[in-house]
This record gives sequence, C-alpha cells and structure tokens, in this order.
Amino acid sequence: MDIDCTEQELSAIKKVAAAASELGYPCYLVGGFVRDKILGRTTKDADFACVGDALLLAKKAAALFQPSPKVSVFQNYGTAQFRLQDGFDLEFVGARKESYRTGSRNPEVAPGDLLDDQKRRDFTINALGISLNKEDFGKLVDPFDGMGDIKQQLIRTPLDPDTTFSDDPLRMMRAIRFAAQLKFRIHPETFHSIIKNAERIRIVSQERISDELNKIILSSKPSDGFKLLMDTGLLKFIFPQMVDLAGAEFIEGKGHKDNFYHTLQVLDNVADYSNNLWLRWSAILHDIGKPATKKFEEGHGWTFHGHEVVGGRMVPRIFNQLKLPLGESMKYVKKLVELHLRPISLTKENITDSAIRRLLFDAGEEFEDLMILCNSDITSKNRYKVKKYMENFELVKKRCREVEELDHVRNWQPPISGELIMETFGIRPSKPVGIIKDAIKDAILDGDIPNDYQAAFSFMLQKGKECGLEPLT
Repeated sequence: MDIDCTEQELSAIKKVAAAASELGYPCYLVGGFVRDKILGRTTKDADFACVGDALLLAKKAAALFQPSPKVSVFQNYGTAQFRLQDGFDLEFVGARKESYRTGSRNPEVAPGDLLDDQKRRDFTINALGISLNKEDFGKLVDPFDGMGDIKQQLIRTPLDPDTTFSDDPLRMMRAIRFAAQLKFRIHPETFHSIIKNAERIRIVSQERISDELNKIILSSKPSDGFKLLMDTGLLKFIFPQMVDLAGAEFIEGKGHKDNFYHTLQVLDNVADYSNNLWLRWSAILHDIGKPATKKFEEGHGWTFHGHEVVGGRMVPRIFNQLKLPLGESMKYVKKLVELHLRPISLTKENITDSAIRRLLFDAGEEFEDLMILCNSDITSKNRYKVKKYMENFELVKKRCREVEELDHVRNWQPPISGELIMETFGIRPSKPVGIIKDAIKDAILDGDIPNDYQAAFSFMLQKGKECGLEPLT
C-alpha cells in the first residue's frame, strides 16, 4: 500500500476490501484519511467509496468484525458508518456524480464511478484514492495531481474553482481552514475565485460556517486563517464586527494601533499557551467594543474608555449571531472580556490587598485564564515598553498568589447568606437583602472586617439598623 497504516487500520481496511470483493464492488479508500496518512497526521476515521450500494457494503463489512459493530445508516445521503471498539470510524458512500442548482447547497445526485466521485471533491489533496481491489490493491489513484499539490503545499480545486465554490460556498471556508491547519498556500486561481464568490457564503447555514471558523481558531497559528478571511472578503460577510476593528486613524499626528492586527497577535499569543477554544474566543472579542468607544481627546490622543463594558454587552449578541452556544461558554467569554483590563490596570498603581482581593473574587475559577489573556494582550513594537509591562505584570501575579494564599478569596462566598439575612430580620426577598449582602462582601474584600462569621454577623446587624431593620430576637 502507498500509505503507512497501523496494523489495526490495515486489518480493518482489508476486511472492507474482502466485503467489497464478495459483493463484486470496486472499492477505494478516499478523502482525508489518504491525505493525512501522506502528511503523517493522526487519523480517527477512514472513508470508503464503492461503485455499488454503500449501505449494503457497510453491513457486509461490519459482519466481519467481532463483536460486530452497529451500522448507522443515513438513507437521505446514501451513506453509512460504524465505529470500532478502539474509536476508529469507518464511513461508506457510493461513488456518485453531483450537480447543483443556483441558490442551493443541496446537490442532485446520481450513481457514478470513482472519477466522478473524485471530481466532486473540494480540493485535489482530498481527491486522492487508494484502490482496495485485488488487481491493484494499494495503488494510488490521483487524477488531479493531489500528490504534487501536497509536495508544493497548495490548496487547489480539482475542477474550475468558480464552479466548485458556486456549487458549495462552504468550500471557501474549508479552503482557508485547510490552509491554516496544514500551513499550505491557496493556489492563486483558487484564491481569486474565493474573492469573486465570497458573497455566496450567505446561502450557507450559520452553524456550518461557525464550525469551520472554530476549526480555524483551533489551528496552531489562527491569525493565518483570519488574514485569509479578511483578504478574501469572507470576514465581512461572516463576522463584520471583527472587520470594524481594522485600520488606524491619525489626528494631529497622533494615531492608534490597528486593533484588527493587534487582536490577531493576542489570539496567536493565547494559542501558544492554550487549546481552550473559548479562551481563544475571549482573545478575539477582548477589544470588540473599541470601535464603538473610540474618541479623540485634544492634547491627549485616542481613547477607548469603557470598551471592556461595551464589549461584554456585545458578546451575547455575537454568540447568538454566530450560533455559538449561549450557556456557560458565552458567560465565560463575556466575563473575560469584561475583566481583561483589570490585571493590567493594577500595574499602573500601588497594588492594594483590597484591589487584589476584588480581582480574585470577580475572576473566580477563570483567574488563570484571565491572566493568560492579559499576558497575551501586552503587545507593542517597543521592546522596552513590553519588557516594563511584563515586569509589572509579574509583580501583579506574585501579589495575587500571596493574597490568595493568605485570604483564599477565589471561589469564596461571604459567610452570611441572603436566607440568614431574611430570617434574622423577618423580611422577604427585597432590596435591603441585596444591600446588606453586598455591604458584607465589600467590607470583607476591602479588609474592613475579618473574613469570619461572627464579625460578618455583627456587621449585618449594623447595616440592618442603617436600613431601618431590627432583628427578631
């Protein structure tokens, strides 16, 4: 075989070949499995194309494994799949021809041969096939020189790119995703076709677009993908708020940094530290409120006051627009966007224990991730400036560790609950309950009273009296 497989993979492939032979179906390994094996990347699944009934082949192949895995059939798509015990997925499709109507990504499908199936593939590197037939088992079938493009590290469509992208505009996102993941270049003709067809991305479902976008974000250097999205014009259709960050304006000789490219640098910095998708999204959105808050102040220059607050408010809308999950992931990103200036602002003043306690309390479980984001946000062409900021930031981190070891404020809850306040004063849920509870929390964080129950209870009675309340006993 022209590709290196593990013993388990080769055993599974031979079982599929045996099942296809018994049915009299020509059968081939195709797509990403072949590409990734050639590139030396890990693989989790294998795709098989047969000239025949793919559903019947899947069932026949599954019966050769012990224990026999359950076959999932997707009748509408003419595909089937089953998973082996080691988590390796085998997917089956009948070789087919495809044609598209304008305004739809749903193809009209007809049976075809291997070449027809390879023509419908998005890129030459994904149109490689390996024969599983007795007469030429293991032979590479490469009608569009996908091997040549792998060697040249090129993303290129097998057919006319205008047809490829007009038929299925999601392929434009996939071109950029593969370029980012594999560190390949997009062929000039293919690249210009993306520019020409960019607006057609509008007919693709947002869920599919965001799935590709997240894969770009999870690449080792996501800025490469975002620059391609910007340069092809796709970004303005799929994420216009990020395009709004681009550009630098000058008045009276004073300018501000290009916040689009600053954001990409912060994103790459975070990517060096973490594979957490939502931490990377926090990097993307940390300055998203800057265009709305940009103002020029004479004698001072450009300001973006409150951009972290405005950005925090924008996060739920952007998540909803991009069909990203609106639960804990969105709350996590919103929190980091709102807090991202706090640690850095502490480097500009004498650090008080109170300020450190408040930061630790507000950040809670996300403290380490917040510090990664803030550390990544220190960008400048001025090396001395970066060095000074980094040194000050290390001081903040040191003081945070010291205060946390002493006070254990992270994930801390005040010793007096709202229920106890209502029970003590015989009141129902109301504004005074919140006032008293917040006052206790602030007093402890500011160091005005010790972090213990008795001190907090006495303070509660005092604040209750100021609110016109008397304890029941």
